Order: sequence, then structure tokens, then C-alpha cells
Amino acid sequence: MKSINFTLLAEESIAKEFGKKGTSTDITIYDKKESDAVKTWTLPTSFPEKIQPLFQAINMGEYVIFYVTKIDKFTGEQIVALDSLKKTQGILCHSYDVDRTKLLSMIKGTVVEQYKLAEFTELKKEMDSLQPVSKDGKTKIAIDHCFDVKGVGAVILGKVTQGKVKAYDNLKLLPKGTDVLIKSIQMHDDPVEEATSNARVGLSVKGITPDDVQRGDMLCMPESVQVGQEITLDYMQNQFFKDKISENQMFLVNIGLQIKPAKITALNPLKLTLGKPAVFDKNDICVILKPESQTIRIVGSGAII
Repeated sequence: MKSINFTLLAEESIAKEFGKKGTSTDITIYDKKESDAVKTWTLPTSFPEKIQPLFQAINMGEYVIFYVTKIDKFTGEQIVALDSLKKTQGILCHSYDVDRTKLLSMIKGTVVEQYKLAEFTELKKEMDSLQPVSKDGKTKIAIDHCFDVKGVGAVILGKVTQGKVKAYDNLKLLPKGTDVLIKSIQMHDDPVEEATSNARVGLSVKGITPDDVQRGDMLCMPESVQVGQEITLDYMQNQFFKDKISENQMFLVNIGLQIKPAKITALNPLKLTLGKPAVFDKNDICVILKPESQTIRIVGSGAII
């Protein structure tokens, strides 16, 4: 079964037209099984109150659906977030009361300028035209939720970002390093023997409890990713963040679905020491965040080198 995952930056009422509501915390996931694919839509439920779920939701989709109903600083923040994460594939819509000229001016020079501009009535048709994206290689599963199910045990929800997962696979939970046995796999509540990239899966597992797992942890084949607390970035500051950064400043960083505290230890090149170990690959994008800022909360970003 093929899978297509969308990030939906819109009011939640829009998602109800596409799929059925599933897991809901600070991010909310809707899904729908069609004849040829399982589709999911992830919304950052607690944005704009919190900036962190915005980046996690964007990282969960291969494609972005960006439906603008008003132009304000939070619209700008979403545009900067998409540009920081280099999310080049998406569809842009807006309501009738949004000034299209002003919106097009806002996205000029960003990745959002590359999105297909569509009327809302055309949105389902445009989504249907998008093709699944997959990535071969050693198994990597990005975890977004984990909980106990009575009579089953620990269940992990996540996306197979690379390779495939099969029942009875033995994987590592990183960064912790714990061995995990995959007991069974579900896609859209249906049992399957294996799932390939970019399937969204529910995994019944042995070897861990929900307390062992944080959002952004990875289930991987051994030695398929790096684990560490020291990273160096090919850094570029967000043009709208006017404060200068300096050594020993503390921020939060986003890498994939992970949110970690970090301290700047050098400026040129930019080096960070993370408060807790993270899972990453070379060229993964790391975004520096300042959630308490009253203006722009996105400080800057760069690929890990």
C-alpha cells in the first residue's frame, strides 16, 4: 500500500473534509484510505501559541498544503518556517478576503513561491495528482507518539522515512540505544507484514515502555544514523530576527521531529552543544528557535556539516 503524507497549514475544519481525525495532541493527524494509497494530513494544533509543533508538523509531510485565511505575523512565521526547512513541494490556497497581490509579495524569494497556486475548490484534485515519495536504504522510522494499549503493550506511531520495516525486525531505539523487537505492524488500522517508506505505521513493540520514548526518537538499523550532542551548522540567520547571537546563548533547536535545548559554543562556523543527545545525519536541517520571543521566534537555520 502506497502512502502520501501532507502537512496542512490551515484551520482544522479544512482537515475534516479530507480524512478522519486520529491522534491529537499538540499536533493532530487526519487520515484516509483510498483504493491506491493511505493519505495523512498533519496539523500543528497548538500553533501559533507554540512554535515547536509547527516545525514538527512540517517535518512529517512530504508535501505542504498552505491555506491562508489572513495575512499576519503568524502567516509570515509559517512562510519562514517552510523556507528554513526547504519544503519546496506544496500547494498554496487562500480565502477570498486575502489580498493575493500582498500574499505573493510575502512569499517572493522563498520556497513557497514554487508552490502550485490553486483555488480551494481545486485542492482535492491537486492533491490527487501528487505522487508518493519513497527512499531506499537502511530502515529509519521517525517516532511522533508512543503509548500503552491494554493487552498489547507499548505501541509506537511514526513514519518510515527510509527503507522498510517488517514484523519481527530487531531495531535500535535512538538516541537511547535500546533494542526493540517489532511484534506487529498496522497501517490505517489494518495489519500488514511490512511497510515501506514513507508509510505511516503503528508498531506493537517489545523491549521498551512509553516512558523510554520521546517524539523525534528514531527506530533504526544499527549505525544507520549519528547520535551526538555536538553539531556544526552551515548557518544563515533569519533576516527578520534582528538580534545578534553570541557564544553561550541558550536556544531550542529543531532537527526532524526533535526539539532539544542547545548552547552556542562558537560562531564561525556555528557550533552547538545540545543539552541531550540527538539523532541526525549530515545535511539534516537544524533550526534555532527562541519560543519566548515576542516578535519572530525563528532565529536561523542551517545544514549539519
